Amino acid sequence: MISLIVAHDKNRVIGYEKKMPWHLPGELKYFKEQTMGKPMIMGRKTFESIGRPLPGRRNIVITRNENYTAEGIEVVSSLEEALKLVSNEDEIMIIGGEQIFKLALPIADRLYITKIDYEFQGDTFFPEYDGEEWTIVSKSEPIEVPDGYAYTYYIYDRKK
Repeated sequence: MISLIVAHDKNRVIGYEKKMPWHLPGELKYFKEQTMGKPMIMGRKTFESIGRPLPGRRNIVITRNENYTAEGIEVVSSLEEALKLVSNEDEIMIIGGEQIFKLALPIADRLYITKIDYEFQGDTFFPEYDGEEWTIVSKSEPIEVPDGYAYTYYIYDRKK
């Protein structure tokens, strides 16, 4: 199963100036719980914004730079190449960024989306997705944060 995991605001903003425009410790914990023990596929910019390989998970980085290396990651040149590396896994987590999400959304089976009920300034976006293609299989209660807004966890499965 190919899954995308993302947090986005009301306008599908996922980043600003190479960082997430919010700090939500509970959401980071949720991300860790959902991805632990599973292979993660990400673009180079996402990897560099994280700054290190995430422990307990296989870190696969897609880049056009064939000389790119970093300790603790596997480097590939395409989404197809990344998916071949993990074809025997039960669930593959695509964690971003914008370009990788655009490539992976059409073939995704599941979406883990944290919807943040706020409008942030952003320059990086999650692609538009058609609600008619997806079924909500799980939805949390809204989680209030001290900054005056809330976020909600959704899990969507692609309709067969």
